[in-house]
Formats: sequence, C-alpha cells, structure tokens
Amino acid sequence: MSLLKEVPWLLSVPPLWFQIAVVATWVGSVLLLAELLNRFVSLEPEMTRKLVHIGTGQVILLAWWLQIPAWVGIGAGVLASAIALLSYRFPLLPGINSVGRQSFGTFFYAVSIGVLIAWFWPLQKPEYAALGILVMAWGDGLAALIGLRFGRNRYELWGNKKSWEGSFTMALVTYAVCYGILVMVQGFIWPTWLVPIAVAIFATGLEAFSKFGIDNLTVPLGSAALGFFLNNWLVG
Repeated sequence: MSLLKEVPWLLSVPPLWFQIAVVATWVGSVLLLAELLNRFVSLEPEMTRKLVHIGTGQVILLAWWLQIPAWVGIGAGVLASAIALLSYRFPLLPGINSVGRQSFGTFFYAVSIGVLIAWFWPLQKPEYAALGILVMAWGDGLAALIGLRFGRNRYELWGNKKSWEGSFTMALVTYAVCYGILVMVQGFIWPTWLVPIAVAIFATGLEAFSKFGIDNLTVPLGSAALGFFLNNWLVG
C-alpha cells in the first residue's frame, strides 16, 4: 500500500503564488546561509558548497509535494542554469563556486532539475525526479563531507581522487533515498528493496568516474532512469 495515501494533505494543490513563494524562500535561505558561512565561518569552501548542494536539492520535494506545474519547474531550472553560468565569470555565488578547482557542477545540477521535471512531470511520476535529485543531493553531498573529514583510504580513477569511505557513504545513502521514495509510492513490495541496490551501485560508479562536476548531471539522470525502467519492469 502506498504510504502517500495515508497522508491526504500531500495531495491538495495550493495556489501557484504560494508554491513559488515557498520554493523561492527555501532557495534564498539556503544561499543566504552559504554566504554567511563563506564570510563569517572558517569552513572549507568545498564543505560550504556541499551544504548548499544538499539544501537546494530539497526543492524537488517541495515541487513534488506542492504539485508545482512542470513549466514552473523547467523555467526555474533554466533560470538557475543561466545564473550558474554567469557565476563562473562574475562573483554572484562566491559561497558555492569558490572551491579552488575547475567544476561546472552547479550548472549541471540546475540542468538536471529542469530535465528531470520535464521528463517525469508529464508522466505523472514525479517520484523519479525526486529520486534522481535527492540521490545527488544527499548521496554525493554526504559522500564528499565524509570523505573530507574521515577519508583515509584513497583510490584514484582517471585522475579523480576518491576515498573508500566516501564511496561507501554514497552507496549507503543512495540506497536509503531510493528505498524511502519507493516505499512511499508503492509500499513494502519486494522491488522496493531490490531496485535501490542496483541504483546505489550504478550511482556510486557514476560519481567515482566523473570529472569537472559532470556527476551533477549523470548521477541524477542515471539514477532516475535506472530506477524508473527497472521498477516498471519488475512491478509492471
């Protein structure tokens, strides 16, 4: 049984102005926090960026639960992508982009949100858009934080320096995210625990082999696609 059916308030649709206001307030608060951390707290730039990475990813849950129209989500993705590109030339988002390495991760992250909304909203399957973005937000975000603080066992793939601690975190968190979303929409059936295993392995591999922040695109799209097709095949 879908757990969403047990929470009827999630199915009500608030006015559009309220939907946009909630999402804008959330994103603005996260970016403001990043700027405050960047100016007044001696956190490593990568840690600040990942905290923003996790925080902004939650907008996909707001878009899903508030039932924001697809055109609004796609438009927001386009706007965020444009701002991200400008921020690489002008200091618009210093708390996010000052990581000391070449990366287009912020841009790819915004693109992935727009693409997943454009893909899954018309199919009435927003849970898979949420799956892809939250795998990236929590999985990659926590993997980086754990790797920075506790990564002692290192390995390198194609010039990418990773830690086994971070990769294990990526796999574990990805499984938890996928399982949590699937159990909400389809209940405690056997594909609910099996599909997240495949997604966790796949997403961890994509993250390990990524360069220049491309994992912010490949991980969300790859995780959502694999979860969608594999779950539909098993569930029918």
